[in-house]
Amino acid sequence: MSAIPENPLLNQNLTDFYHSFRNGTLSSEKVTQQYLKRINALDPELGAYEYVAAEQAIQTARAMDQLVATGVDLGPLMGVPISIKDVFNIQGLPAPTVGSKVDLSTVFDIKTEGSFIKALRAAGCVILGQTKTVEFCLGIPGVSAPRGTPKNPHDPDIHRIPGGSSSGSAVAVAAGLCAFAIGTDTGGSVRVPAAFNGIFSLKISSGIWPTDGVFPLDPKLDSIGLLTRTAEDAQTAYHAINSSLYGYTYQSNKPVIKINRLIFGKPENYFFDGLSETVQTAIEQALNKLTKVGVTVDDCHLPGAEKRERYFPVSLPVELLAFLGKDFFQKNKDIIDPIIATRIESALQSQTLDFISLEKERQEAIVAAVDSFQGYDAWITPATADVAPPLTEFEDSELAMKHALGMTRNSQPANYLDLCGVSMPIESSRLPVGLQLMAPAGHESRLLAIAAACEKIVK
Repeated sequence: MSAIPENPLLNQNLTDFYHSFRNGTLSSEKVTQQYLKRINALDPELGAYEYVAAEQAIQTARAMDQLVATGVDLGPLMGVPISIKDVFNIQGLPAPTVGSKVDLSTVFDIKTEGSFIKALRAAGCVILGQTKTVEFCLGIPGVSAPRGTPKNPHDPDIHRIPGGSSSGSAVAVAAGLCAFAIGTDTGGSVRVPAAFNGIFSLKISSGIWPTDGVFPLDPKLDSIGLLTRTAEDAQTAYHAINSSLYGYTYQSNKPVIKINRLIFGKPENYFFDGLSETVQTAIEQALNKLTKVGVTVDDCHLPGAEKRERYFPVSLPVELLAFLGKDFFQKNKDIIDPIIATRIESALQSQTLDFISLEKERQEAIVAAVDSFQGYDAWITPATADVAPPLTEFEDSELAMKHALGMTRNSQPANYLDLCGVSMPIESSRLPVGLQLMAPAGHESRLLAIAAACEKIVK
């Protein structure tokens, strides 16, 4: 067996790559070839990718090399090889499967590329391929009966779940099969897999980045997210993508954070209940490290978090069934994963008045949550209550449901309350543990700067 190529950006961040690429010491084609060789060697076991666009990726990388040689500068993502969750329409690649074996062409425009992917192309990104997702994005564990469950790379002996629904994206980043990845987050779908795989993730506020050309789970909650190795890389990618999307000049300077002046609210309700010993210990150590460098962590009350328990079991199935259509669902029900089909079918029992009342309650909770941020730079919590469990524990449907409810406990409130959020890896004695920071909608830039400052302390 030939040696597995080293992760080409293992010792470089995106800014380092940008400078090396610009001065000619590193070529996009060479880096892309190394990633493709790693994918070829490692992904048969890990199963992160649904489709690898090797030929297209090499062609794009060569084009980026030629452009930069002529003096063209598309910004810090030019020539960077990335992966994209299999829910986006990408011209030249297969239609997104959305983790399903169902033909979606009659209910979803599978041909028109959306604004976000166009912005990635304009920024010069090299698309390596499409990464696996849970069927219709409706599953936080990352378990996929139709397409296969990617393997969490942090346990070589036991197939542990990757978290979902951006399962393949997280595994690809954690295993060094791309420089960074794009996912989506409706109830924790970038933060949970990031926590389980020991990487960084950013959940964008809903509506900040356009979702045209993306399969919708719940348009009120859907958001695009980043999965990166570090908060610093997420900063670079976030600002570069914004520049490409909205046409302003990329600014390399980020908000300056004085870590000893930060004040975090630590919710005394809900988020710290039922933590495993591993997570509890890791979180306590992280909080101690932060307070030692001057961060103030005050107990607070986060209103409305628990209301997500009533909202999500109704809103997600109702919105998904409304998009698919009752007739389409009934026609294809037997093809869909039985667990996913049962969740969708529950929408048939929902009452219109109940659904509207739940949304009204949510809007009131959003207002109360914004008020509760007064005096705090962010809220700080565990990203998940436990580490990634073995895949075998999901063979029992009752145990699987118990796991799933626990995994979304800390992530869904950010979507419910219309917040932006990150999960950052922290020091742990066993499997990866994630620390979550949340801030009001539209505060991504400052939240990323805070996370970058804190990550140096807690990792």
